[in-house]
Amino acid sequence: MEKFIITQSPPLKGTVRVSGSKNAALPILAATLLTEAQCVIKDVPELLDVQRMEEYLQTFGADTQWQREKNKITVGVKKIASTEAPYPLACSMRASFLVMGPLLARAARVKIPLPGGCAIGARPVDQHLKGLAALGAEITQEHGMVYAKAKRLRGANIYLDFPSVGATENIMMAAVLARGRTIIENSAIEPEIVDLAGFLNAIGADVRGAGTDTIRINGVRGLRGGEYTIIPDRIEAGTFMVAAALTRGDVLIENIVADHLKPVAAKLKEANAAVEEAETGLQVRYVLRGRLKRADIKTLPYPGFPTDMQAQFMSLLALAEGTSIITETIFENRFMHVGELKRMGANIKIESRSAIVEGVEKLAGTQVRTTDLRAGAALILSGLIAEGETEIDDIYHIDRGYCKIEEKLRGLGAKIKRVSS
Repeated sequence: MEKFIITQSPPLKGTVRVSGSKNAALPILAATLLTEAQCVIKDVPELLDVQRMEEYLQTFGADTQWQREKNKITVGVKKIASTEAPYPLACSMRASFLVMGPLLARAARVKIPLPGGCAIGARPVDQHLKGLAALGAEITQEHGMVYAKAKRLRGANIYLDFPSVGATENIMMAAVLARGRTIIENSAIEPEIVDLAGFLNAIGADVRGAGTDTIRINGVRGLRGGEYTIIPDRIEAGTFMVAAALTRGDVLIENIVADHLKPVAAKLKEANAAVEEAETGLQVRYVLRGRLKRADIKTLPYPGFPTDMQAQFMSLLALAEGTSIITETIFENRFMHVGELKRMGANIKIESRSAIVEGVEKLAGTQVRTTDLRAGAALILSGLIAEGETEIDDIYHIDRGYCKIEEKLRGLGAKIKRVSS
């Protein structure tokens, strides 16, 4: 077990490079199961979840080589060795369920446990199963396992009840090898969906409309190999943007797609931080002599404010002048970090799906525990400006989604270190 020790830090200054997107890398790695040819995925972040996905692919017969120093993974799956997902790995991450579509498409059957991941609320897979059933899969559930088989998937018109990112990805991957045309309506439009479509097309698929609410897929007989570079991680970028504003710093954030960060930048500007596009990224700095200003936030599917940035913004608004209201519409259990922030002196009250944040003058360092990935990021941000020392336990959650975050923060002047418990 490891933990972070953080001492109140000076304003962050300098340049930081954002890693490749975790939420793009995981489905793209799952999609390598669709072809027997070799695929090279570049700018892959060195994360615990990526390591688990690599091990997961190996259980299905993948030959992998991860060159960590080059942020590159080579995957070849000449033959599917197994269609049964191992329980321990499958239950350790939400993205485990994304192999269902590829295995069905290529091997005609799959047995997989219901997925795990952060306990931030119910994340049902009914839309995944609905879409795959529409493509011709016979699906049964028993004792926490999902069984699916299909002699040959066929194209279909599918309307999602909710624009689920995971369901859109699973259906896309299954449909690329299905006979005929598939149309997914009310599909998710997140940048990670566009990136998955980009990879699928790079290896020979015919996917159109990704990034809109209607995706059209013409099935092909087979896919080839290829190389692909994944997009930057917009949530990591947003986290460093908040860190710069919260510590009254001046940080250039490189390797970003500015359009992906518009909702985060808009709220930071509302709180009176400066966000400007630079030649190589985004420059974020604190421009006030006084405190940051209040702002109201409502999480929504892309292009709305991302639920994965809600906790980090709560850390910022806990010190802003005035009362802010944060409404969480995506996950019903994503306020678990509130109790830990209150231990540090934050004034936050929960009412149903909203958090009422009354800004305070200062926070105090203490011992806190990470409850999920983004909650961990929020606690790091609060620790940077809290008086005294903050000790954060259970940081394995943070390692699931942030690549060497303590090293990147130290490069900006933060006083943070990783120690063994």
